[in-house]
Amino acid sequence: MTAAAPTDADLIAAHAAGDPQAFNELVRRHRDRMWAVALRTVRDPEEAADALQEAFISAFRAAANFRAESQVTTWLHRIVVNACLDRVRRRQARPTVPLPEQGHNEPAVPRDSMAERETRLVIADALDQLPDDQRVPIVMVDVEGYSVAETAKLLNIAEGTVKSRCARGRAKLAKLLGHLRNPDSTGDVPTHESKHGEGR
Repeated sequence: MTAAAPTDADLIAAHAAGDPQAFNELVRRHRDRMWAVALRTVRDPEEAADALQEAFISAFRAAANFRAESQVTTWLHRIVVNACLDRVRRRQARPTVPLPEQGHNEPAVPRDSMAERETRLVIADALDQLPDDQRVPIVMVDVEGYSVAETAKLLNIAEGTVKSRCARGRAKLAKLLGHLRNPDSTGDVPTHESKHGEGR
């Protein structure tokens, strides 16, 4: 009879007891899901990779202090989200570097693809204008599909706080992105191109 696979909690305990392979197995089990969390939160592959590496290092060091008051996955998610928040704050403190112009010899992007890309960039710009405490809950609830309760646990805040931050963030996004629903009423909302093309 095949022995049952160790649970996540078993692996944490084995790691704390000195098993050199236990944490590697834990990472193997959850790497893909944690990567998705990191990428959706920081929206940059390099930043996500750095955040994930920092998160797993933190988890490796803190595993001995893990208490089974929550699921291991919830504990890992919280560490990953915190690492992502640190990366976001550091990134926002640095000046942004404009993307290079498309060269004459580069293939032209189809109009439909350009429109979709422009829409994604405008949405990304709008999200970037939200403070971290509003943007991250919105990404987790509206993009990643976590429940309010799960998000509250991951961010270590009250459920009511998650709801209020999401509500404030959604209200700001509605103003910033209203022109996407009604293209004839763009108002003073700049497009991504005009926003980054001023002063050329």
